[in-house]
Amino acid sequence: MIKEDQSAQVALLSDPAVFGDGTDDVKRVTTHASHVFIGKTRVYKLKRAVEFPFMDYSDRDKRLKYCEAEVALNRRTAPNLYLGVKPITRDADGRLQLDKPGEVVDWVVEMARFDEATLFDHLAAEGKLDRHLMEHLADNIATFHAASEARQDGGGRIGIALTIESNAKSFAENAPGLLDMGRVAELTDRSLETTNEIFELLESRRMHGCVRHCHGDMHLRNIFLDDGEPVLFDCIEFNETFSTIDVLYDLAFLLMDLDYRGLRTLANVTMNRYMDITGSAWGLATLPLFLSVRAGVRSFVACAAAKSVDDPEFKKDQARQAQTYLDMALNYLSVPEPRLIAVGGLSGSGKSRLGRDLAQHIGAAPGARVVRSDVLRKRIAGKHPLDRLGPEGYTADMTAQTYQAVYDEARAVLATGHSVIADCVFSKPEERAAIETVAVEMGVPFDGFWLSASPEIMQARVTAREKNASDADAEVVRMQLGYDLGDITWHQVDSSGSREETDAQALQILNL
Repeated sequence: MIKEDQSAQVALLSDPAVFGDGTDDVKRVTTHASHVFIGKTRVYKLKRAVEFPFMDYSDRDKRLKYCEAEVALNRRTAPNLYLGVKPITRDADGRLQLDKPGEVVDWVVEMARFDEATLFDHLAAEGKLDRHLMEHLADNIATFHAASEARQDGGGRIGIALTIESNAKSFAENAPGLLDMGRVAELTDRSLETTNEIFELLESRRMHGCVRHCHGDMHLRNIFLDDGEPVLFDCIEFNETFSTIDVLYDLAFLLMDLDYRGLRTLANVTMNRYMDITGSAWGLATLPLFLSVRAGVRSFVACAAAKSVDDPEFKKDQARQAQTYLDMALNYLSVPEPRLIAVGGLSGSGKSRLGRDLAQHIGAAPGARVVRSDVLRKRIAGKHPLDRLGPEGYTADMTAQTYQAVYDEARAVLATGHSVIADCVFSKPEERAAIETVAVEMGVPFDGFWLSASPEIMQARVTAREKNASDADAEVVRMQLGYDLGDITWHQVDSSGSREETDAQALQILNL
């Protein structure tokens, strides 16, 4: 496994003087792959001279190759973080030095230091992640995926099946004594069955540009906040098999990580914003499998960690994590029957808030696809959800197109087996009838909610909105109050109270 003695390189990089930036104490973090040395303003990453079946840093030339690849690939998302590659050399007296003339003995990646308190796993633990930040992150991920190289030599049925089989081998090596091997076998069998069931979709996505050279390791610890901007870093550079994947498999790691931390609401928000930007909801049938495989990977990694040390408390914690991830992996494959829920009401009634809150409870993980008219209207106009539209965006023809888009996307998502929450004003009886007809056509249960609050509350709410796809203001609310709503047969919810009170009414109606 370890192919060279790098103790001299470690000693060199542990010396504060090497940093030349006033560093007093060097913090060192060691993983199975690297030694990371953290100074005051700079970070040096030394790849360990190790060889695994999936990773080979065994000699100096290979380490140079992967140092250069790490910098090049991570500059796609973090150009200001990855500064370059520097040599460790030996001078005429045999002393090691950094980035000076002499015989090259090793290579390091040089990085700028960032505030570790802004890592998203830290923010999650402190309750500092919110909807707006996760939507911003989803925007950045969608942009990154769109710019990444499309590939047909990875992903698809073969790609995910190979990962499932690799997981099975890793479980066999690491899980006995820690997990119920019968349940592990069940996970492998059900995962391969699901792969075969969605074979055509997996291959269609591969052939139509959905397999790309992605990040590959997109969990919360590999994201930080730089002056308010979410930044992805530390992508996989050592094995393209792990990063030439379906974009939804890339996203699934983040969604699974949020779900593991009890943040399914934010996982749902992230998924929905990604779908809003990319229009890729047709691939949702892959998500249960992708989430399951990601959880399976984390389960066997925790097993391996538990077996790698003798500390009883650490072993116990890793075994607990492995069990939780295994449970998640199996649960993701148990997909509930889809259903359609419509949430209507005048602007400021709280329908979008209720739709977001209900979504995590509805259907397959991480919850229902929220099809929101405000967002689809912007998509039709070629705008970002937060861009404002002028009067041309609210003509009768544009509104008709928008509602038709809602019905069409609801049908498309339901066809994938995923549940839908349709979020629109639905002020006209024919609009309410049309969304109910979608449920009938698709053979799924339907529930409609009509939210109402006092005019003063609705006007105050729209006035206070920030970073919202709706362009409605108090004047729009006053105009809507004059609508002839017709006979409303949907469940009526008084949304004048708190968010929790409104949610409780709807959840009780849905028996959730």
